[in-house]
Amino acid sequence: MIAPEELGSLLSGEPAYRVDQFREWLYEHPVLAADDMTNLPTEVRERIADSLWPFRVEHEQVADGGRTVKWLFRCPDGAAVEAVLMGYPRRTTLCISSQAGCAMGCTFCATGQFGFDRHLTGGEIFAQVAYANAHLHRHPLPRSPERVTNVVFMGMGEPLANYPNLRESIRRMVEVAGISGRSITVSTVGVVPGIERLTEEPWPVTLAVSLHAVDDHLREQLVPLNRRYPIDDLIAAARRYREKKGRRVSLEWTLMDGLNDTAHQARALAAIAKEIDAHVNVIPMNPTPLAPQRRPPDERIKAFVDEVARHGATVTLRDTRGVEIDAACGQLRVRAESAPAG
Repeated sequence: MIAPEELGSLLSGEPAYRVDQFREWLYEHPVLAADDMTNLPTEVRERIADSLWPFRVEHEQVADGGRTVKWLFRCPDGAAVEAVLMGYPRRTTLCISSQAGCAMGCTFCATGQFGFDRHLTGGEIFAQVAYANAHLHRHPLPRSPERVTNVVFMGMGEPLANYPNLRESIRRMVEVAGISGRSITVSTVGVVPGIERLTEEPWPVTLAVSLHAVDDHLREQLVPLNRRYPIDDLIAAARRYREKKGRRVSLEWTLMDGLNDTAHQARALAAIAKEIDAHVNVIPMNPTPLAPQRRPPDERIKAFVDEVARHGATVTLRDTRGVEIDAACGQLRVRAESAPAG
């Protein structure tokens, strides 16, 4: 999606107010098709029709009584991008991708099994938000706000490995589309230099650290990047972010059966959370066909969460949305690309 400052080049020869109208349709009141931009002349709509979105919708799946929608977008160069829209009583959250594929190689993530294709541009990242808002205008989710209120960078890719485009997309969300920085969450598996850069930005986004293990030995098995940025360095960077921004950091914990669901891991996780005043989000694993890890039984999930809380940390058990539509990162691409041709 073209940057707001460059829209004049797409509408060359048109008066400035036409450019302003176009910007409003793209960034403030997005619509699914150029024909819906009713105050633009027909010839202008025809000119911009093929430039409206930087991708096409290849697959759309709906679950949870219409409260969860997942898209697989396909870019002109073949790159696959996934986004998940989730409706709640007081918020509508969009989980977006920052890369096509991922180079981090986390063993429990379907996206990591494909490897890395390319970075998404700032426009391609922001376009996921604009498309979701356009979809909500036409197809609101049940009993949820009819506009994206929260954005989480927890889809395909490592956001902090694509820092310039991550920054540009956040700039557009906050400064052009009017989304509060406090409603944007950037998740990372531990790119410490990226956390340090984000610390110096003006926007009060929430930092979410995908921790998943409390010791380097186990974490290196799950998150290979830990060999470069071990847990102590990662926690130190998260602490600095908390101190500089005054924003509470989230520790994300994908709970896996027999691996990181022990009482020892729970107690050590609680200690880390208390040390840096972080909130713990426990997410039972959403099984992926390419990963060996599995979701723990419900009683082990409850026992883990209770143990974290018992040792003084604030903890939330997140619901696993869209299991029947492959809502975990990369799962829809797995299904699409493994389906027989014809």
